[in-house]
Amino acid sequence: MSRYKTSSEDIIPFGQKIAFGSGHLANQLFPAALGVFMVVLVMSLHMNPILAGLLGAIPRFMDALLDPIMGFISDNTKSKWGRRKPYILVGALIAGLAFMVMWQLHPENSELFNFFYFLVVSLFFYIGYTVFAAPLIGLGYEMTPDYNERTRLMAVSQFMGQIAWMIAPWFWVIIYDQSIYHSAPEGARNLSVWVGGLCMVLGIMPALFNKEKVDLDKSKLADLSMKDLAVNSKEFFRGIKLTLKNKPFVKLCATTFLIFNGFQTIAQFAFFIIVYYLFKGDTNAAGTWPAWFGTVSSIATAFLVIPIVTAISVKVGKKNAFIIATLLSMIGYALKWWGFNPANPWLMFMPIPFLSFGIGGLFTLMMSMTADVCDLDELNNGERREGMFGAVYWWMVKLGTAAAMLLSGVVLHYIGFNQEVKVQTLETITNLRIADILIPIFSGILAIVVIWKYDITEAKAYEIKEKLAQRRADNL
Repeated sequence: MSRYKTSSEDIIPFGQKIAFGSGHLANQLFPAALGVFMVVLVMSLHMNPILAGLLGAIPRFMDALLDPIMGFISDNTKSKWGRRKPYILVGALIAGLAFMVMWQLHPENSELFNFFYFLVVSLFFYIGYTVFAAPLIGLGYEMTPDYNERTRLMAVSQFMGQIAWMIAPWFWVIIYDQSIYHSAPEGARNLSVWVGGLCMVLGIMPALFNKEKVDLDKSKLADLSMKDLAVNSKEFFRGIKLTLKNKPFVKLCATTFLIFNGFQTIAQFAFFIIVYYLFKGDTNAAGTWPAWFGTVSSIATAFLVIPIVTAISVKVGKKNAFIIATLLSMIGYALKWWGFNPANPWLMFMPIPFLSFGIGGLFTLMMSMTADVCDLDELNNGERREGMFGAVYWWMVKLGTAAAMLLSGVVLHYIGFNQEVKVQTLETITNLRIADILIPIFSGILAIVVIWKYDITEAKAYEIKEKLAQRRADNL
């Protein structure tokens, strides 16, 4: 049990948590929808899986490269609206509009035309997404200085973010329902407009209703004018260097890279296993089963995993809670071998309470732990750089995600998956099921090894907080 009580001034009002969570719902709905919509490229536009993997990878590489730049800009912006909120507003609008345009694909166009059209528009989408997401993450890190309140804030934001994963699987059902749309590409074109519009509305909520709490010494902020470009470039690379020298932070990045991207590599595999293994390639027979699998997973994460992980972290610390959650998720991945059973589709829900601990525990805890690291950085370097930490953190995530998207396509290709046929070979399905289990388990083991010596405990976090408070009082 925690020995420290959160002071009243460090408690974030519930309305503020909901507004911040709304931004995270948009932040999660974009990738959740993309994961479902990307299936259309292979299954209905008959695009080569490697080309589809490149479409997932190339824009994400660019997105990853832009993240630290956006983090630096956000950290050093001086405006009457704050450092973060103007970018959150503009980025949400750009990303939402680009998402709508990106999916206006037609099967009568050639494979290469659709490939390059999607690639070009998705580059604009990811620019907007970076402008939106990097400041949003930085905003969350600075909303409270309290060790446990940070976890509660991230729990609310991740709970709301899971709503995206509850509803996104149903996009697959809507897109492929022939009573609604004549074809899946038509469904994707129409539904993308609704998804993009919803994300714009949700995404601007933090810009309208959240407050930026940390008092800053604005004399330490860089001047973002063009005449100081050379100086800013030097400060930018200095900021990255300082960030990457923070050993606890590097451990968090590497751990997230392993867990999330192990998950991302196999994220689409469940759709393929359900359709091609349980229902022999018959999308009509598969019906709503893939959607229910995704939705139940997200419900378990939101209502079971996040509250349990939050409670465990208060009792045993964030690092230990993460290790427990990761071990439980490995049990879930192993149970998939028996859960996916053509004789009884209901068994697919058996592993979900366990495997949901993987992603549910990851971001609830890692984002809270990154906020603790920002305090350590201020103590050591005298600057508040939440935007840079958030950007570098997500740079690692997105760089790995790009690699995972490409790896996913490569795995599908080399196990013999044939997008032109409805019935896959037994060898292909078996290899797909093995990859679906072993890849996330292996990455989870590596993540536990990496995080094992992470040393910012609750006691150390409060010690850092007290030293910072004393320093600020001395500088008044």
